[in-house]
This record gives sequence, C-alpha cells and structure tokens, in this order.
Amino acid sequence: MKRIYQLIFMLLIGLPAMAQITRPQTNPTPPSLKVNGLDLDYFNPKEYIIGGTTLSGTKFIEKDVIITLSKLIKGERVILPGEATSNAIKNLWAQGLFDDVELNIEKIVEDTVYFDISVVERPRLGSFEINGVSKSQKTDILEKLNEKSGKSIINDNLYNTTTATIKKYLLQKGFFFTSVDYKTKPDPTIENGMILEVFVNKGRKVKVHEVNFTGNKDFSSAKLRKFMKKTRQQAFYKIFGSGKFSKEKYEEDKLKLIAKMKERGYMDAVILKDSVYQYNEKSVGVKIDLFEGPKYYFGNITWAGNAKYTTDYLEKVLGIEKGEVFSDEKLEKKLRGSANGDDVSSVYLNDGYLTFNIDPIQNKIHGDTVEVEMRIYEGPQYTNNRITVKGNTITNDRVVLRDVRTKPGEKFSKDLLIRTVREIGQLGNFDESKTVPTPRPNPADGTVDIEYAVEEKPSDQVELSGGFGGGNIIGTLGLTFNNFSLRNLFNLDAYKPLPKGDGQKLSLRGQTNGKYYQSYSFSFSEPWLGGKKPVSFGVSAFTSLQSNGGTSYYGTIDPSSNEYSKIRLNGVTVSLGRRLNFPDNYFQLSHSINIQQYILNNYPGYLFSTGTSYNFNLTQELSRDSRNSPIFPTEGSIFKFTIQATPPYSLLNNINYATAPDKQRYKFTEYHKWKFETQWFQRLAGKFVVKAQAQFGFLGSYNKAVGQSAFERFKLGGDGMQGFDFLQGSELIAMRGYSNNSVIPVGSNPGIAQSSGSPIFTKYVMELRYPVIASQQATAFLVGFAEAGNTWNNFGDFNPFNVRRSVGLGAKIFLPIFGLLGIDYGYGFDNIPGLPDANKGQFHFSIAQQLGGFN
Repeated sequence: MKRIYQLIFMLLIGLPAMAQITRPQTNPTPPSLKVNGLDLDYFNPKEYIIGGTTLSGTKFIEKDVIITLSKLIKGERVILPGEATSNAIKNLWAQGLFDDVELNIEKIVEDTVYFDISVVERPRLGSFEINGVSKSQKTDILEKLNEKSGKSIINDNLYNTTTATIKKYLLQKGFFFTSVDYKTKPDPTIENGMILEVFVNKGRKVKVHEVNFTGNKDFSSAKLRKFMKKTRQQAFYKIFGSGKFSKEKYEEDKLKLIAKMKERGYMDAVILKDSVYQYNEKSVGVKIDLFEGPKYYFGNITWAGNAKYTTDYLEKVLGIEKGEVFSDEKLEKKLRGSANGDDVSSVYLNDGYLTFNIDPIQNKIHGDTVEVEMRIYEGPQYTNNRITVKGNTITNDRVVLRDVRTKPGEKFSKDLLIRTVREIGQLGNFDESKTVPTPRPNPADGTVDIEYAVEEKPSDQVELSGGFGGGNIIGTLGLTFNNFSLRNLFNLDAYKPLPKGDGQKLSLRGQTNGKYYQSYSFSFSEPWLGGKKPVSFGVSAFTSLQSNGGTSYYGTIDPSSNEYSKIRLNGVTVSLGRRLNFPDNYFQLSHSINIQQYILNNYPGYLFSTGTSYNFNLTQELSRDSRNSPIFPTEGSIFKFTIQATPPYSLLNNINYATAPDKQRYKFTEYHKWKFETQWFQRLAGKFVVKAQAQFGFLGSYNKAVGQSAFERFKLGGDGMQGFDFLQGSELIAMRGYSNNSVIPVGSNPGIAQSSGSPIFTKYVMELRYPVIASQQATAFLVGFAEAGNTWNNFGDFNPFNVRRSVGLGAKIFLPIFGLLGIDYGYGFDNIPGLPDANKGQFHFSIAQQLGGFN
C-alpha cells in the first residue's frame, strides 16, 4: 500500500511538467522531461548537483538569461525526480517566448546531473499593417505602436496590449464598440519575423442618449447636465444633434461637474461611482451617483500679519461678505487670481512686496459656516536694481530696455512687469508668448534684479501680389523692414541683408500695370527720436500717375476718342508723436504736416477735371491702446480721435468764390476732417473672443461758396485694401458684404458717388473670433461678423441708425513675412439703388492689412 501512495504522489507532482501553455494560433509539442537512456527511480528521489545546463534552438534570445530563468544553474542542488524540472519548464513557458520547450537529462555522472533545454522560439514582430481605419487614424495608432516593432515577440501579451491601445485611442474618438482581429504573414526583411495584420472594426460613433444622476437633492439633473458641456445627451430641440461620446471629454466633464458644485458651496461634493453603458447600437447612457453634502457659507473672515494695509481696506479689496456662499475658487480669485489685477496679492505686489504671501486657513467649521483666517506674510519692500534682457540676437538691448516699465530705483510692481511684457510684444520683433520675466530678489539689500528673456521672430514683411483693376493687370511689390537701423546704413558689416536692430521701420512700395498706372511710396519712422524720450518721428512720400491713354478709367469719355486723361498725385508727410502719462500712460498724441499736390488733366470724377490743387494740412491724433496683443487681442481696447484741417483760405482772401473759375476755386483745397474709431476686445467662454467696433468720419467746409473738398472723402464698402482710390485722395473704409466703394448715399448718382466718395460715414462691427493657430510662425483665427454702415452727403440727412447691414464668415492668418492675410464671405441685406450687384454674396481678400487700423 505504501508503494501505491508513493506512485500517486509522484504522478501528481509530475503533472505540471506535462502542462501546455500556448496561444490558439500555435500547436506546440507538450513539454516534457526526457531522460536519455537513464533509469530514474520515481519512488526513491535522489539529490544531485547540477554539473551544467545547455540551451539549444535559440537564435535571438540570450542563452544565459533562459538558463537563469529555468533555475537549473550549475552548482545548484536538485532532487530527481522532483518539482525542480517541472518548475523549470513552467517558468520558461510563462515568458511567452517559445512555441515548444523540452528539458532533457543528457547524462548523470555519480551525483552530478547535466541538463539540456531545447526550445522553439516564437516569431518576432516585424511591422504592423492596420486595416479598417482612416489614414490619419492609422498614422496616430502606428505612432503609439511602432515602438514595439522589431523588439516584440508575437504572443498573447502583444495581442492584448495592441488591442488595448487601439481601443483606447478609438474610444477617445467616440468609437465605443471596437473589435480587433489579427493575422500574420512572413516579413522578408527580418529573420524569423512576421508582419502582424490588424483588422479593426470601429463600429459606429456613439452619441450620449441619456445622462442620469442619483444622490442629487439640491441640484436638479437638468442643472447638473449643463455643467457637463462636452457630454451632452440627445434632445429633439438640439438641431445639430448632441455631441459624440468621448471618454477623454467625459473624464474632463466629471472634474468640471464637481468643481461647479464646489463653486456653489457644496465643498464635500464627490462622485461615488459612475458607469457608461450601452443603450443601443448607436448610443450609450451615463449614470453618475453623487454625494452633494451640505451647502457651506462664509462666516467671519479675520486677518493676521497685515501691517502695511488696514483690515478694513483689505476687506474692501477682497469683496466677500459674511453669509455669502462659500467657494474656494472665488476666494482664490480674490486673493491672487484676478485677471484685472484687483486682488489682494496684486495690491502688495504692485507696491514692492515681492515676497508677499497670503494663506487662507479654514480654522473653524460649525454647521454650514466656514470661518476663515487670512494669514499674511508681507515681507520687505523691494526696489528694482539691475534690469537686463537676453535672447535678443538681432535687436539692440537699448531698443528693448527703453520700453521696459520696471525702472531701476523704483519700487517693484507686478502690473508694470506685465505691462513690460506687453510693450515688448508690441515692438513686433519678438514672440510675445515666449517673453518671460524673471525677478531675482536680493534679500540682503532689499533689491530685485529682473531679467526679461525674449525670442526673436521674423518681423520684415513682403507684399507681392497681382490683381485686376481698371481693365488691366496690376502688380504690387512692397517691402517693410520693421527693425531697421539707419545709423548703420553705411556700415557694410551690418547688412544682413539690411542693417537691423534699432527698431526703426522702413517701407518701400510700388504698384503698376505698365504705362497706365504707376505708384511709388516710401516711409520711415523712428519710435524714439534721439533715443532718450518716447518721441516718435516719421517721414513718408508718395507719387502716383494714372492715365487712360485716350480711355477714361471711369468710362465717361468715349473710348474711341483720342482725348487724353490723367491724374498725378505727389505728397510728403512729416510727423511727430509722444506718449502721454495723463489721463494714463496708454495715451499717445501725434502731430503731422501733410503736403499733397493733385494734377488733373481732363480727369473726371471730381469737382473739377483739369487743373492743379494743393492740399496743405495739419493733423492731430489722440489715441489710447490697451490691447494685450496687436495681432490677436483677447482683452483691452483701442480708440483714435483725429482732426485734420487745412488753412481757411477762402476766409483769408478777397476772392469771390461764387463766380471764381475752377482753376482758382480749387487751387488750394480747404476742409476740416474729423474721425473717430474705437475697438473693444473681451474673452468669452473658452477661447472665443468678441470684438466690437464703431467708426465715424466727417468732412466739413469753411465756406458754403467753396463747397466741400474734392479730395479726402470716404469710400465705404468692399475689402478696404489700398489701391487706385487710396492714391486718388480718398480714404477707403472696408465693409464686407458689399462691393468696393458701393455703399453710397441714397439718391446719389452711382457713377459719381463711387468715384468721388462721400463726406460723412459711419460703420459698426461685431465679430466673434476663435483662434486655431497661435505660434511664433503664424497666428490664425476664424471670424463670424455682423456689420452695418452708411454714407451721407450732408448732416441734414445724417442718421446713425439708418444703415446698410451685412453678416458673414471669414478667416485671418498673420504671417510675419506677409502681415495679415484674410478671406471673408459677406452677404449684404440692403440693395444699393443703381448698383444691383453691390450687395450680393461677396468674397473679400486682403493682404498686408494694418492691424486695428482705420478700416
């Protein structure tokens, strides 16, 4: 009987050696222990010393590693028959590296045993072939999987991890019911390699049919659903349907849900559990079990450690009253997170307290009331010491430092630090998103060194375009150098390709269609005349010539006539500007002297067709610009008020203008011109930004006998791009949804009104903007707009609410080398009498437009 029990016991411990661990795709030989002609007594196990273990059948796997995993290591002791041999085989099978494993006893010499392990390696993964997904999805999946190629063994682990990776990726895309199958085929590029063919059945994207809540008492389910803006359930009133389910967005929404509840005083709110289940083949359901907890309120708020400012003053800045709903988010915003800089922390940081800190302690909670103690560490008051800039490889240090608002010797100010970053961005030579200020306090002497790290970006611009106007092809070449250096003009070593680094602006522009039209302009500006004060200086000049070669541009002359028609314009402008500190330091006042000459020879469209007229005027402009970015502002505003006037010649001479000929009447152009523009920017939810704009322009006269000026009028409608009309003494105002210059006064002659312009205009714009690219290389945003505007011939007809209207969509992109490029489609609602096609759907293209300019 004892021998029978021993036999049963040995059979039981030997069973693992006969176990088979393999994928269904393979049919390996069952593992076994083979003894080469040796007789082992299973009823009398004996202990042996392992004399050595060899490995056969491997090509790519380190032999020593496999022997170590088998634990049949030379010098170790082993009982035969026993568990050591069965465990060795189990250990090797568990690695998933082999299709077959055999353990052989080669020989036994006295008390020493020698083993040989024979294996058949599984194939290696050469590459993946993904089927059943789009090209972009395939690229994304392969990026996540390719790290396995050439390294992995094709086994259960590879199949499982690949399936999990694909399903996780597609789940985030809204594919909830994905299945994955596999096939293999030889890979000729890798020895023992296989190509793993992956067949993906994405199923269909699922929507969220329902979002249900349990455990909510004070919050309605409808209110809670509103908190989850990216996981919206289906409803009949949602015209465009609910959004696709996204696991990633769902996880974000759960966090926002709890944050919104806590913002409303439910500080203990938590999701106990949640589930996403299949509702049907097209949709899923979401169930969330909540714990709301009680609603908390602010109790007494006490202050400790404040010596600089009184408790009463700090309480006014904080603006939280006892009994208000408790909110950590609101408390943090009022302490140090206000976008407007009206928080408690900013009060101290703007007064030099660089190391200021405030710690709100919830030191007592009784019932639903939270008592908060504000523990303040004011620290010393710091003074600015060394101000440095780094990273400016082209722009000279002084160009950056002169716009720095944190001056040495002044108290440290957080507001001025932020303002400096904005001012550096306004220079246009640096990537404003990468301008980083770093204050370095020196506690020993109470000073702070501030370093501004900047990154240069391309700022020069080129305008190269072709267009169609006046029946001819028009070519334009414009070059603008925004970081020019005049003082290095004769320094050949500074040409790269032009001398740069002093922040000056040089612009050259030419436009022609051959002999019929030519225009050339030049401008130069220095923002810091003399280099010590923010006094800007500018000079510009232009000349243009347009002729018809016997045919009038406006078609008022018989094309078969040989009558010659032309207009030449010459002009020079010199300007000075200065930054102001009153009412605040965002204001700027500029003055300019403009001299222009108009020479007309049988040229229609103005109050006279032949003669010479001179326009000598003075211009004053008061402006304020608080935008946080010149390219894509998200907050701030800009306004401009401009007065332009000529001397009142008719009131200073004895000419009878009622009977004077045109040559005398219009020799010296006289007028006074008033313009106003304002723009306001505000960030809405997410990345959306709203822009509101209003413009007004009026051209007046001194003497009724002289009448209104033939030049300096306004032309409303179209893209507002500079071209023929700009160089004919008119100011172009863009209005999308209408063709160029087509918004004319009611009752006007269309041909004359379009060519001469109008003395009064108003325009309103509302835009909703959304950024799609924001980088150093480009800034791009989408635009939805509504516009309204009109023109009038006299103030008696002026009505700012009697306007032509339009709406549309567009896209803008700012490239440093080209400036602002745009395309808009607008639709005008109101007909223009005499111009039947003026208000149909209009595409408008723009290039090198000014940002925030008078357009």
